[in-house]
Amino acid sequence: MTIRNEMNLSFESRSCNEGFARSAVGAFVAQMDPTVGELNELRTAVSEAVTNCVVHAYRNTIGIIRINVKLTADNTVIVRIHDSGVGIEDIRQAMEPLYTTAPAEERAGLGFAVMQSFADSVHVRSKPLKGTTVTLRKTFSRRLSHG
Repeated sequence: MTIRNEMNLSFESRSCNEGFARSAVGAFVAQMDPTVGELNELRTAVSEAVTNCVVHAYRNTIGIIRINVKLTADNTVIVRIHDSGVGIEDIRQAMEPLYTTAPAEERAGLGFAVMQSFADSVHVRSKPLKGTTVTLRKTFSRRLSHG
């Protein structure tokens, strides 16, 4: 896998930064000339991952969210969203649609389902009390612009 470009970003786990993360990743991957649909799908998947960090990983506290984005020569985007929060006890259960650890009236429990529907693959690594890394992969239909 040949990396053509890479970006690293870190910011506080405040809900107001979810839109920032979505826009920053979208602006960075725009150089790959994705379709509007592909770009919106990736942006939505990133939003869901960042929202999970804010709502679950750092519930009632502020921590740091780190995002790494790699653009590959084969037109694939790899986005890693990492937190050092509470971690996930049971990843398989957490990825089931409608499962949430937040109060029922607050969240629908669809974050991972949305990520899976908009990314080609979603991989989750987590350790309780150590944090979680969500890796999203998406291949765009157009070719990467060389710049």
